[in-house]
Amino acid sequence: MEKKIGVYVCHCGGNISDYVDVEKVRQAIEDEGGVMLAKTTMFACSDSNQKDMVDDIKKNDLNGVVVASCSPKLHLTTFGNVSERAGLNKYNYVHANIREQVSWAHSDDKAGATEKAIHIVRAAIAKARFTESLEPNKIEAQKAVAIIGSGVAGMKAAIELSNMDCPVYIIEREFFIGGRVSQWGAMFTTNETGKEVVTRLYNDMIRRPNVTVFTGAEVITNVGSIGDFKLKVKITPRYVKEKCDRGKLQQAIDACPVVVPDEFNFNITSRKAIYHNFPSEYPQAAVIDMKSCTRCGKCESICDNIDFSQKEEILDIHVGSVLMATGFDPYTPHDGEFGYNEFANVVTLPQFKRMIELNENKLMHQGKEVKNIAYIYCVGSRQEEGGNTYCSRYCCTSAIHASLLVKKKYPSVYNYHFNRGIRTYGKQESLYYDSSAQGDIYLQAYEDALPVVTWNGSNSIVKINDILTGGREMEVEADLVVLVTGMVPRAENSVGTLFKLPKGRDKFFNEIHMKLRPVETFIDGVTIAGACQGPKNIMESVNSALSAATKSFSYVSKGELETEPIVAVIDPVLCTWCDACSKACPFDAISMTKDGTKSIALINNSVCKGCGMCLPVCPTDAIELIAYSNNEIESMIDALAHD
Repeated sequence: MEKKIGVYVCHCGGNISDYVDVEKVRQAIEDEGGVMLAKTTMFACSDSNQKDMVDDIKKNDLNGVVVASCSPKLHLTTFGNVSERAGLNKYNYVHANIREQVSWAHSDDKAGATEKAIHIVRAAIAKARFTESLEPNKIEAQKAVAIIGSGVAGMKAAIELSNMDCPVYIIEREFFIGGRVSQWGAMFTTNETGKEVVTRLYNDMIRRPNVTVFTGAEVITNVGSIGDFKLKVKITPRYVKEKCDRGKLQQAIDACPVVVPDEFNFNITSRKAIYHNFPSEYPQAAVIDMKSCTRCGKCESICDNIDFSQKEEILDIHVGSVLMATGFDPYTPHDGEFGYNEFANVVTLPQFKRMIELNENKLMHQGKEVKNIAYIYCVGSRQEEGGNTYCSRYCCTSAIHASLLVKKKYPSVYNYHFNRGIRTYGKQESLYYDSSAQGDIYLQAYEDALPVVTWNGSNSIVKINDILTGGREMEVEADLVVLVTGMVPRAENSVGTLFKLPKGRDKFFNEIHMKLRPVETFIDGVTIAGACQGPKNIMESVNSALSAATKSFSYVSKGELETEPIVAVIDPVLCTWCDACSKACPFDAISMTKDGTKSIALINNSVCKGCGMCLPVCPTDAIELIAYSNNEIESMIDALAHD
C-alpha cells in the first residue's frame, strides 16, 4: 500500500528553533517520497497539536506519521497514543530526535544543525515508508507476586498487594523479618522505634491469608519471564521446632560453648551458635547457626525441641511478577580509615546506635565512660576513594538525631560534629536546630583537607582546618570517634545476578527512568523498591514500595499481558544453529529447536527485548529485528548519506 506520511517539525518553544531553522527543515522534506503533509508546530506535545494531529490523520487518511522533536524517551509513547486515537496503528509512527541530537549538541552552529536536522528527518521518513502495523504479543499472567526481602519496603509492598487481592510470597534469606529497621531504636523524625515499626507491619501482614512468608529462604533458579516466572526456592531449616519450651531453650542457649560475633549488634556483642531473635525481629523463634555449630550435642541433651534431622526443602513458586526489596549494607570503613580497626575507640554510626540502646545509665566503651564524642561525617559517601561519590542522604540526619538521643540519655556527654556541610533536608532541618541549641559544636572540613585522627596514648585526637573559623586548625580529644557511614549495595546480592538486574555506576539496582519509570527495570515483570535501588530513608522506601507494588499488580491483574512486538525473528531457511546468537543474547531469549531434522534458533518473544545484539553475530544473516529490518535500516543510511 502506498504510504501517505504526515511530518511535524517542532519548535519546542525555542529549544529547537533557536538553533535549527525549522521552516527550512519543513521545506526540505515536504517533497520527499510519500510525504503528504508537512507542518511546523510550537509544541508538538501540547494538547492542541495532538488534537490537530488526530484530525490530520483522519482527514488525509495518513498511514504513517513522523514527529521531529525531543527525545523518544519523553514522547515516543505520547505520539504513538495520538496515532492510535486517530485509528492508526502506533507502530506506523516514527520519532526523530532533533533536540538532544541536534539543537542541544550543535548550538554553536545553526547552519550545520539545520542540515543535520534535515538528514535525521529524511531518515525517519525513509523508515516510515517501510513501517507495518504490528500487534503486541499476548501472554497469560499468573496472578501472584514474589517479594524478595522482608524489610520495611518488602512488608509494605506485601500489605499493599494483599489489599488488591493479590497472592504474595515473601522470600527472606535471613531467619528473621524486619531488615535494617529492626536494628534501630528511636528513629528520626518521629522517635518511633524500629521495634514499633516492624511489629506493626509484621502483625498487619501475617494475619492476611493471601501472604505467605518464607524465612531462611533463597531463590536458586529462575525460569520464565513476565507473567510466568517459575522460581525454585531453597528453605534452610532452623533445627529448632516451632513450639518450644522457652525455659529449656534458654538453658540450651546458655549451655552452648560456641560464641560468635552478633551481626545484629554489628559485632560489638556476641551470641551463641544457637540463638533467639531480638524483640524487634519476627517470627518469635530460635535458630541454630549451622556454619558455627560444632554439633557437640549439649543443647540437644537439654531441649527436646532441638531437631538436627530437619532437611533443606526446595519449593516451586509460580508468579507473574517479582518485586526486589533486598535493602542495603552500611559502609564498612577500610582498616586505618579515620583510625578504624587501628584505634580502639573508633566505631561506626550503626555500632554507636546499638551502643546507645545497650548502655543504660552511663555510656561506656571498653570499660571507660564516654564524655567527648567526635562524629566524622561522609565516611563511605561523597569520596573518590572507594568509588562512593554519591551522597547517602540519611546519614547527616541520623548522626544528628543520635547526638540528640545521647545528650538526652547521658547529659554529661559533649558532641563534636566534623562535617563537610550538613544535609538535613526538609523538616529534618529542625533536628539540626535542636542539636545546635543543645550546645553541639559543628566543625566543617575542606573537601581536600579531611579530618585527621591520631592517638595520644589514651584517646583519639581529631584535627581539622575549620572552614567556619577561616581555616583555623582545631582539635578535639575524643573518648569515642563515630564514623558516620553511608549506604552501599548488599555485599551478597547474587539474586540480582540471577535475575540479570542492571546496576548503575553506584552498584545499586537501576530503574529504567528515575522520573518516568522509577520502579521498573529493563527485565520485564521485575520491579525494585527501597534501598536496594539507592540510599533512602523509611518514608522514601515506603513510597517506592507502594509504587512497585502497584506496578507489579498491573502486570498480573488482568490475567493477560501484552508485550512489545519488536523482537528478533529467525529465517529457518538461512539459520544453521551455530549458537552465536544464543551466546550474544543478554536476556537468555534464544534456544535451540528442531525444524524437521534441522536445528535452528528459537526466539522466546516474551523474554526478547529487541536489543539487536544477536543480529550482527549471525554469520548467515538469518536474524532480523521487527520494525528494524535490513530494508528499514539501509533506507535510513541512504537518507543520511544523501547530499
